[in-house]
Amino acid sequence: MQGDLLCEGLYKTFGTVHAVVDIGFAVRPGEVVGLLGPNGAGKTTVLRMLAGILTPDQGSVSVCGFDMRRNALEAKRQVGFLSGDTQLYQRLTPREVLLYFGQLYELSTACRTRRATELIDALDMNSFCDRPCETLSAGQKQRANIARAFLHEPRVLILDEPTTALDLVSGRFIVDAIREQRDRGRAVLFSTHIMGEAEYLCDRIVMIHQGRKAEEGTQSGIIGRSGAGNLTDAFLRAIGEL
Repeated sequence: MQGDLLCEGLYKTFGTVHAVVDIGFAVRPGEVVGLLGPNGAGKTTVLRMLAGILTPDQGSVSVCGFDMRRNALEAKRQVGFLSGDTQLYQRLTPREVLLYFGQLYELSTACRTRRATELIDALDMNSFCDRPCETLSAGQKQRANIARAFLHEPRVLILDEPTTALDLVSGRFIVDAIREQRDRGRAVLFSTHIMGEAEYLCDRIVMIHQGRKAEEGTQSGIIGRSGAGNLTDAFLRAIGEL
């Protein structure tokens, strides 16, 4: 396997629970890969291992050629990560959050100012970018979180259910932003349990169930191998529920 994001033989156990069992796949530049599975399938655990937040019990993660164990700092520099429970500093405005994280990423003053302005425009945040985050709606906060993940122009984006619980307009802004990042050559991995998102966004799909990989491939390939008529039925067959 080759790709800007590569994992092989990942295992993770919490007590007696085998959360991830022998997961491996790659995400190439200019590609969106969807990690598809029901709630509790192990998606978040996989993503956190790939982002270097959790350490696998076994297996390896490589980001743009940097091994996550041996060269974690350089590997993490290549990643923009959004988790399902990412929080903003409530007293800061979205603009201040972006400028602050720009400092953490060691961007120059001019660069972080430029990137903040670009992302505020791209994600249509001008109407609320100078309001405290504690006053924002869920959709507005999620746009700010997406902007934070995109800020340092990482080569790899790892997004954990980025549109969950969002209204239609905010969800569409984020979906379109993900497609734009793919068109710019980023390797994008995002988890979802929403079939419509997977069908619209993904070049390839990795299906997992009970911590194990159930299927992997293009939508047409997965549907064809399953003998199903659509992705939803193909997924249900892959996890043995149809």
